[in-house]
Amino acid sequence: MASDKGPSAGDATLRRRIEPWEFEGFFDPRELRRETCLLYEIQWGTSHKTWRNSGKNTTNHVEINFIEKFTAERQYCPSIRCSITWFLSWSPCWECSNAIRGFLSQHPSVTLVIYVARLFWHTDPQNRQGLRDLINSGVTIQIMTVPEYDHCWRNFVNYPPGKEDHWPRYPVLWMKLYALELHCIILNLPPCLKISRRNQNQLTLFRLTLQDCHYQTIPPPILLDMGLIQPLVTWR
Repeated sequence: MASDKGPSAGDATLRRRIEPWEFEGFFDPRELRRETCLLYEIQWGTSHKTWRNSGKNTTNHVEINFIEKFTAERQYCPSIRCSITWFLSWSPCWECSNAIRGFLSQHPSVTLVIYVARLFWHTDPQNRQGLRDLINSGVTIQIMTVPEYDHCWRNFVNYPPGKEDHWPRYPVLWMKLYALELHCIILNLPPCLKISRRNQNQLTLFRLTLQDCHYQTIPPPILLDMGLIQPLVTWR
């Protein structure tokens, strides 16, 4: 049952929560907002306590801001594991990918999982290679889906009273399109997702252009889920 009030006034994360309009503006996969928002969780060792906060671009990209803030505020003990989860409105650019790899190489006790709402300039070869390098270095990167949006709404947003379960219901299709393109990046395939904007009405247009290499390399269950191939029918 949904709560009849918003986050508790005694919630320690309340002052660090973002407003609903900010969440919707930053994380809607159909919007191509220029700024980036980061929602993050940190857990130390075997503790069940989770530290949550948010950040946005300043003169630096939000990923760089996080790294600088994190390293400045913590004293490290190599024997204590640290698990970090990021929810990013845009995936890291190639420069941020390099910085993240450098940060993780200096702090081997840290593990990082990244969920992204959109892929930043995903046709740029350097950005694509940067994401592959991150994955090859042990970082988990996934497109945000319904459970992640719901989790962020409940834990990072100052949602209105009675609206605990009412995060903006973004179309699942857009999530699947970005997930398909992320598979192309991981498999080092050409881009299959084209994104354009009609300035007169601010519509974001998504178009798929698949080549033979996509059909030959992308796992069939993914193509089937997108409706790009037909299921096999066995006659007896």
